[in-house]
Amino acid sequence: MWLNPVSSCFPNLKPYSYSPATPPPPPTTTVKALMAMKTTEESDVGIFCYISQLPGFRGILKQRYSDFMVNEVDTEGNVVHLTNLEAPPEVVKENGAKMQDSASKDYSAEIKKFRSLAGGEDVERLEALISQINSGSEDGVMPIVLLPDYDKAHRTAVHNFFKENLKFLVTDAVDGPDASSKCIRVRLNSGGQNGRGRNSKKRKERGDKPFDSRGTDDWSEHVAKFLRFHLYKENKDTQEALGIIGKMLGIQPRAFGFAGTKDKRAVSSQRVTVFKQFASRLAALNDRLIGIKVGDFCYVKEGLSLGQLLGNRFTITLRGVVADSEDTIHASANALGKQGFVNYFGLQRFGSGSVPTHLIGASLLRGEWKSTVSMMLEPREGDILYCLDVITEARKYYKETNDIDGTLRKLPRHLVAERAILQCLKKCPGNYSQALKAIPRTLRMMYVHSYQSYLWNHAASMRVQKYGTDRVVVGDLVYCKGNETEKVTGIVSSECVDENVNDENCDDTFDPSHLDDVSETNIPEARVNLVKAVTAEDIDNGNYTIDDIVLPLPGSRVIFPENDIAAVFHDLAKKDAISLTESVHNVKEFSITNVTGSYRRVFQKPMDFEWELLKYIDGNIPLVETDFEKIDKTKPVNVHKEDPTSVNGDGSLHDSIKQSECSANDIELQKRGIEVEDKGEKLPQVESLGGTNPQGTQIALKLSFTLPSSCYATMAIRELLKTSTSVAFHKTLN
Repeated sequence: MWLNPVSSCFPNLKPYSYSPATPPPPPTTTVKALMAMKTTEESDVGIFCYISQLPGFRGILKQRYSDFMVNEVDTEGNVVHLTNLEAPPEVVKENGAKMQDSASKDYSAEIKKFRSLAGGEDVERLEALISQINSGSEDGVMPIVLLPDYDKAHRTAVHNFFKENLKFLVTDAVDGPDASSKCIRVRLNSGGQNGRGRNSKKRKERGDKPFDSRGTDDWSEHVAKFLRFHLYKENKDTQEALGIIGKMLGIQPRAFGFAGTKDKRAVSSQRVTVFKQFASRLAALNDRLIGIKVGDFCYVKEGLSLGQLLGNRFTITLRGVVADSEDTIHASANALGKQGFVNYFGLQRFGSGSVPTHLIGASLLRGEWKSTVSMMLEPREGDILYCLDVITEARKYYKETNDIDGTLRKLPRHLVAERAILQCLKKCPGNYSQALKAIPRTLRMMYVHSYQSYLWNHAASMRVQKYGTDRVVVGDLVYCKGNETEKVTGIVSSECVDENVNDENCDDTFDPSHLDDVSETNIPEARVNLVKAVTAEDIDNGNYTIDDIVLPLPGSRVIFPENDIAAVFHDLAKKDAISLTESVHNVKEFSITNVTGSYRRVFQKPMDFEWELLKYIDGNIPLVETDFEKIDKTKPVNVHKEDPTSVNGDGSLHDSIKQSECSANDIELQKRGIEVEDKGEKLPQVESLGGTNPQGTQIALKLSFTLPSSCYATMAIRELLKTSTSVAFHKTLN
């Protein structure tokens, strides 16, 4: 059963109590107001409401990155875990004999010729590379990068040298230490030493076979072309982890495929595919990889693409739990499992800086190109707040000097959008609209989608405030059920915006730091869903429930609710000088009328929801085993005999534990100084969780649940705690 709706769902957030208050008017996204903000708060982006009116309690989110675990759920409903680091028996390479033939060749004449083109240091690097290849250890061959080269004609000569003389090596250009230089990277041709470059095979030689520049023709016809593996990572985002692996293998990032970008400050496991690579090569990297492991290898016919997952399984540990009573925790946890939460777009959707992404999106929709560029390049208070001194210095330098080359040298390479703008302005001074188009498409569309999310959040809050959380009303939008004869509107929906959606993710790859706990996805083969407005007859017949209600993300192919909620979208956009029905400029991709739009469920229940309370003393000890720890625990270890009792970190003694009375998992946790409490039972030796334990024992709440793609786990935690999910807030709790 759903609890009675909150009479007013815009509360003044307090850590341990719930007190409804009059909602503030929706804020307008003026540049001056938001530029002055240090961080984005939930109320700034329309996040106001809760489903239950139970009191919240204190709990620290992500005190350690291992407190937030994410396991992908594949399209078959299987939860992805890292279980095995070993490579399977390998199929012999067809070009193996050719590798041996070339390995025995003497390349002194070629090296002598190279000496006329390059300096001694580069010659030594090339000699070392060839020597390593000749030794036969192909798996460990790392690319070399030659010294910076400012002369394009000379770089061309170097490329040609390798094409003509050392055909088993391939070259490409990478950025040098400054904007005007490039470096040539030399690596072993993954296509084998057959004397052909990757682009040398003509169409007539290929016949009807499509050309794929990522790999090689020398691959057994009996082996599927893609290696699928499970990527385990700690405190790294997906792109960063794959970038490291790709660099070690000497392959381009586009050779990898994955279904969604996983959290950075977390421990996660997900599926990845790579084109024409042997499992033994990747497995050999495990000893060198830090915070990353790969395993569970198999060969498949198709690579992964964004959106090929059902969702994610979350295991979240809230530390330092303090509540008015144990009953508060029990009631709140059970309510979350039964009732769910308001399915808001979380703060990650809007960025972590002082200029939220939806503010930039609003500026783009208004066609204010120069203003948008200024917002992205000028100094921000948020950079200072997060101690990003290098970024602050670069922004200030550009504002004071307008020196593009100097700014590019100072600006970190991960600021892709800013660097793209500057590089375009260098070529086309004053052409601000073109500079914005220079941002990679998936990134630039993020800003428009963020503004859609901003409107959606406000509309969802108004829907809960006006009509509650326990009933469907006339005019609500719902997905149609069965073969209905009413007039309906066909839409393309993946609960995302536009096509190719990936906000962990919708149609856009957000900056990884903004992707903490969501995997909004692209549906490769878009399916058509039917959405309709609820009628009085539907309500009388009980055709729909609160779980069926959706709201639109504005676009050209959506309809709006046929009740008061529709006005929220238009009125709020009008305050930002934006029309949802017509564009004020002719740049289509920055026009709301050119974006397809989509629908999103207003309420979401966590699936397979479980929770338990843990007692711990040392806040530095992990409370939940990771996939890698489970693997590592099975390895043979030296067993040291110990006393029946052992000393805890605080000097106290463990009570003896009989194995027959405990699960294996509980035993392992107790070895770490953690005591597990069963669901629904009182914690031993704790009269009130709000009190102070004389021995320093603390309480943690472990939650496990699955969410579909497009849902934010932090919004589930917000419903539970009744506190802000902002990073700044939880840092104060630490």
